[in-house]
Amino acid sequence: MRTSRTRHVGLPRWVFVPAVLAGVFVVLPVASLATRITWSDFPDLIASDAALEALELSLRTSSASTTLCLLLGIPLALVLARSQSRWLGLLRSLVLLPLVLPPVVGGIALLAAFGRRGLLGEQLDAWGVQIAFSTIAVVMAQTFVSLPFLVVSLEGALRTAGERYDVVAASLGAAPTTVLRRVTLPLVLPGLASGTVLAFARSLGEFGATVTFAGSLEGTTRTLPLLIYNLRAVDADAAVAMSLLLVAVAILVIGLVRPRGAS
Repeated sequence: MRTSRTRHVGLPRWVFVPAVLAGVFVVLPVASLATRITWSDFPDLIASDAALEALELSLRTSSASTTLCLLLGIPLALVLARSQSRWLGLLRSLVLLPLVLPPVVGGIALLAAFGRRGLLGEQLDAWGVQIAFSTIAVVMAQTFVSLPFLVVSLEGALRTAGERYDVVAASLGAAPTTVLRRVTLPLVLPGLASGTVLAFARSLGEFGATVTFAGSLEGTTRTLPLLIYNLRAVDADAAVAMSLLLVAVAILVIGLVRPRGAS
């Protein structure tokens, strides 16, 4: 009895040349950071009060923005993947807009909507609610730039999974909410997990929209990327150390996105 084996199509040899160049182009600048610091001073540089405070704020706001991305992004991805509305193309374009906008433009847009003189800001200010230049503003800026990452990942997973199992469950009498909870979401869990981690990583590295909408107030809005930017002009060694710390956290987070079965 013959054992069937999966045959793999080989790649043209020339493909490896630009692939290696691409890898070097990405890795070399990051690796070069390690040559710009005195490693004996590294523990002291990253253990300063300002560094720990900024890292704690970054992790806290990134977790909050990722939670918001889940609460808003899952329903949005379901609508984009399963709805038959003729307006889906326009909606998808608007959802993906933060991916192509400069982050500082996103910050200006958030100010125009929620700043003290913004579209909704004046009414919020009348109620005693001030969003701009607060920790809440950091979370909103991070959510604005991160939401598309979760939506794109989950929508792709939903389209790949199809609707056949949902249809079977519905035909057996399951309510729509039950189908969503017990069939749809479990099927796309890897895509949802990848989108969640990517959204968290994007929030962790957000700078432009944050500094524009929330400012750089120590202990309130100064996340790790903002601290790095401030340090580069006054303490280059500390800026490099903070950059390496952020790179290490980002690598740890992105490593969680590794596909199942990858070696």
